[in-house]
Amino acid sequence: MKDVIENKLKLRSVKPTAMRLLVLQALLNEKKALSLNELETILEHADRTTIFRTLKTFQEKFLVHRVYDGSGMVKYAVCDDDCNCSLQENHLHFLCTKCSTTYCLKDAPIAIPTIPKGFKAKYANYLIEGSCSSCN
Repeated sequence: MKDVIENKLKLRSVKPTAMRLLVLQALLNEKKALSLNELETILEHADRTTIFRTLKTFQEKFLVHRVYDGSGMVKYAVCDDDCNCSLQENHLHFLCTKCSTTYCLKDAPIAIPTIPKGFKAKYANYLIEGSCSSCN
């Protein structure tokens, strides 16, 4: 697993510090979008500011993308290796209203809507709410 994590960082030209390795490992282990608070709980001895800065670096390097699921907290999910977080790569997210877990539905791409002339879309967020397979 360590080799996979180091390769993901290397692919994005991110120096593999101890914290970066821990944060990426936590995100990969959970297989769902996590908030800063959830990561702080998982990495109980890590500094909140350091985790946040790590997530910001990961986002800038397209290692993670933000997910706004209506919970009031931004969540982060690991991007595919070839992702550049463009609108063309956008996908659905699913929030289970029973267990509050947010999943990326990467096999469900989203058509880019037509926006008015003069507007420039940078990011879009699409969310489906319901119950996941574990809660059904």
